[in-house]
Amino acid sequence: MSQFFQIHPDNPQVRLIRQAVAILDKGGVIVYPTDSAYALGCRLGDKKAVNRIRRIRHLDERHNLTLVCRDLSELATYAKVGNSTYRSLKAATPGAYTFILNATSQVPRLVMHPKRRTIGIRVPDNKIVSALLEELGEPLLSSTLHMPGDEFPLTDPYDIRATLENQLDLIIDGGFCGMEPTTVVSLVDDSAEVWREGKGDPNLFQ
Repeated sequence: MSQFFQIHPDNPQVRLIRQAVAILDKGGVIVYPTDSAYALGCRLGDKKAVNRIRRIRHLDERHNLTLVCRDLSELATYAKVGNSTYRSLKAATPGAYTFILNATSQVPRLVMHPKRRTIGIRVPDNKIVSALLEELGEPLLSSTLHMPGDEFPLTDPYDIRATLENQLDLIIDGGFCGMEPTTVVSLVDDSAEVWREGKGDPNLFQ
């Protein structure tokens, strides 16, 4: 059965943030709010936790998972980015975008697309996420909490608990954060292509 933390969206309680990171450190899978919708998250190198996220979402290995980063300073470790792409990323972050980029060798094989060797990168504009990432000290591996067959992501923390509490270790209630997913933009090989229009303004890349 999962734990349930109510964390203030503007002033996240340090004690609860530290407890959430301790759960992640022990191999936990959590649900947390972002600037677009609630998401599933775990430690980047935790294979068992990654596979749990795939099972919850019914995802196969071809589905890109996303690295949620504090800021662009972590980017070079995990993605190959040219100067023009970096300028585009800087203009759009933090924000409700997921960027598909060529992955570096630092990205574990199980979390990237097996044929394209790409990875999704995200820098959300959300204080709870920022506090989690600051305490964690590395990106969070993540996927939007969009259940198979549903038209929209799950948005109510109490509904999430009723549906998934036996499959999760922690649910963070950070209030309503919307149900519109991120705008997905491929920036592979420094060429911009909007794959999905969502909350982030796609006109920045069209």
